[in-house]
Amino acid sequence: MNILFLTTHLNVGGITTYVFSLAKGLKSKGHNVYVASSGGDSLTRFTEQGIIYIPIPIRTKAEINIFKLGFSFFKLIPQIKQKGIDIIHSHTRVTQVLGCLLARFTHKTHITTCHGFFRRRFFRRVFACWGNRVIAISASVREHLIRDFCLSSENIRLVYNGIDLENLKLRYAKNRDEVKRDFGLSNGSVVGIVARLSEVKGHIFLIQAMKLVLDKVGDVGLLIVGEGRMKNKLEKLTKELNIEKNVFFIPKVNRIQDALYVMDLFVMPSLKEGLGLGLMEAMAWGKAVIGSEVGGIKNLIRHGYNGFLVRPADVEALASAIIELLRDPVKASILGNNARLFIRENFSLEKMVCETERVYRECLAR
Repeated sequence: MNILFLTTHLNVGGITTYVFSLAKGLKSKGHNVYVASSGGDSLTRFTEQGIIYIPIPIRTKAEINIFKLGFSFFKLIPQIKQKGIDIIHSHTRVTQVLGCLLARFTHKTHITTCHGFFRRRFFRRVFACWGNRVIAISASVREHLIRDFCLSSENIRLVYNGIDLENLKLRYAKNRDEVKRDFGLSNGSVVGIVARLSEVKGHIFLIQAMKLVLDKVGDVGLLIVGEGRMKNKLEKLTKELNIEKNVFFIPKVNRIQDALYVMDLFVMPSLKEGLGLGLMEAMAWGKAVIGSEVGGIKNLIRHGYNGFLVRPADVEALASAIIELLRDPVKASILGNNARLFIRENFSLEKMVCETERVYRECLAR
């Protein structure tokens, strides 16, 4: 098959990781994979794998940006014909609209992946642009599509994200303390999160919990990796709580493994979460994890077996869970080992690639 992925950008993040892993997996199975995007920090990762990049000016959050959609549309039409594209696969709301226009003009199969939760805006309900099939990355996302957008369950396929376990197996020339110093951390314990800095990710509750943790445990650093509009508000909060010396904001890292390497504990205190790719990667690394009892996180964490679940926005419960695992490294190690096995058995990249390929073949057969 000749497969064209559409995504807004290729900067470090969950969707980029998903697209890269899926493209790499499909290419290893003999398919030709193309990625059309506005580019980004991770572009070289794609080209190094032999994935063909097609630059388009689609870096926008506006679903009806006529100029950027139009320019991208006219640039991709001849590419689709020349390369004999069979499948157009969109990964963001903006590229859903673009993919729908391309599919209608070229009569190609259009697939979309829903990576999280959409707001019920008028334009999204009237101009759905979901494609021939919609891939939901978790059961909660599938329910959201049915409940909030009235999609038929027959057109939705549940395909969980898969983790490229081989990509996580990195050897470091530096020891852990050296890498911690590179991040500005001390030699104490490290609690971490990798997620965009938005209200829905719950950073506020984690920072508030860290105030309680520091009162009980002492030398602990909080490593926050991610960019977003909440940064100034979060930095202000750390100063108000007088814990700014223990909280470290890192806009981005080239590899999430660098951040995971130094963490003793990974926390995902989201208010909503489609599945949580950063959480999955932390589990695959064998890290002890704590997550909110919401969305796809509940599909990943089995409380007391491979991590802890806490009520969303419950600062005291979150602090208590962090303190318990920091004080009991044996329990943390057991949870981490169980987390690694759980991801390996249930969320492999090979499984995700095969199930996505099955969706493609199903559509082409029709």
